[in-house]
Amino acid sequence: MNTPRFTAPIPATPEAALAAAHSAVRPARLTPAADRARWLRALADALDSAADTLLPVAREESHLPVGRLTGELARTTFQARLFADRLASGDLTDARIDHADQQWPMGARPDIRRTQVPIGPVLVFAASNFPFAFSVAGGDSVSALAAGCPVVVKAHPGHPELSRLTARVVTAALAEARAPEGLFGLIEGEQAGIDAVQDPRTKAVGFTGSTHGGRVLFDLATRRPDPIPFYGELGATNPVVVTPAGWTERGPEIAKGFAASYTLGSGQFCTQPGVIFVPDADAFLTAVPAAPAGPMLNDRIEAGYLRALGEMASRPGVEVAARIESPGQEPDSVLLRTTVKAVLEDPSLVTTEVFGPASLVVGYDSLDEVAEVLDGYPGSLTGSVHGGRDLDADGARVLDLLSEHAGRVIWNEWPTGVTVSDAQQHGGPWPATTAPTTTSVGTAAIQRFQRPVAYQNVPAAGLPAELRD
Repeated sequence: MNTPRFTAPIPATPEAALAAAHSAVRPARLTPAADRARWLRALADALDSAADTLLPVAREESHLPVGRLTGELARTTFQARLFADRLASGDLTDARIDHADQQWPMGARPDIRRTQVPIGPVLVFAASNFPFAFSVAGGDSVSALAAGCPVVVKAHPGHPELSRLTARVVTAALAEARAPEGLFGLIEGEQAGIDAVQDPRTKAVGFTGSTHGGRVLFDLATRRPDPIPFYGELGATNPVVVTPAGWTERGPEIAKGFAASYTLGSGQFCTQPGVIFVPDADAFLTAVPAAPAGPMLNDRIEAGYLRALGEMASRPGVEVAARIESPGQEPDSVLLRTTVKAVLEDPSLVTTEVFGPASLVVGYDSLDEVAEVLDGYPGSLTGSVHGGRDLDADGARVLDLLSEHAGRVIWNEWPTGVTVSDAQQHGGPWPATTAPTTTSVGTAAIQRFQRPVAYQNVPAAGLPAELRD
């Protein structure tokens, strides 16, 4: 068999990329899991080998430090290999077999066998804040390829040259691994992304970005003549609750951990703790060490941060409690302060995301007040409880309240840092995501890009391999 040649230009026009992806649907669907695992390992090896080329471009375009980018590239290749390992072991196969049963209580049951098949070409919108791990070869792309779906990536304008370089590395690796022609493509431009969402050849969309942008694209996807699933990972304020026991037993530790978490990556993580409820706001603010921010990803994001911060600081009942100047030209990190009473009068205080190194400290007198706020909280990616060294009734109560609204509930740790694993859940009810039953991180992310098919009374020779006795 000759190695296929990936001849499409990078970036391609939406028409060329989608036509190529459409032509790859059947070959990709018929590719065994072991071969898909080989694609992903080849992709990971190629990215690691190209690190010396990719990292300087990523540094130039994203302003992120080399250490952060090196770790992020390692995360990107790790998740590709993790999916490859799970494909090879069969752990990602959800096969269910009901043999024929003449004595079935509902009446004679036929032989029924259910499996998952690729949904078709997937359009992936790359993120701004993770130029590797949530971008061209990030989690959405890897999970779609693992499912056997062709992928078209819409590059993020914040790192265009890195996107093109990464796409070239990926397509060359897939060609070397004898993947189907047209399996992977890159497009650029806002209108190109809009057109691709509405193209009938696109069968699902993965998106990481703003709530506003995600909602616009979600509406386009669901208003098509043939609506398609739109998996948007959007915004969240990620509430943290410090219980009375937590503050009494672990106060300095909590204050130090909070400072590191809300400024990590200059606050440009979707899991940044944007709201923290504390029983003694004066003491807490005194204990939080000064943590200056670093550079932001680009001028547009910095302008958005300053605009959102100024709007929040001007709200009734909100004051600037601390402003930590940065040593260079970077924006300041800021702690805002308010009370539970003000939040109950204006719940949007704790649901408005300020994307950057800022957080809102909410003082409370009793956990009953916090519970009232949490009862009305919208969806969030995470919810964290900082209690005492042992779980008490207060901690258990808040954990339960947060589990009603958050995709990941955390005890005595911080939400920044989302490991890639089998049990990971990175999602949540709106506005955290548009699909609260799914995750965009971890091996369960593959389920977004598969659909179930049941085979009834089909001879063994006509069954997928995983459904044969």
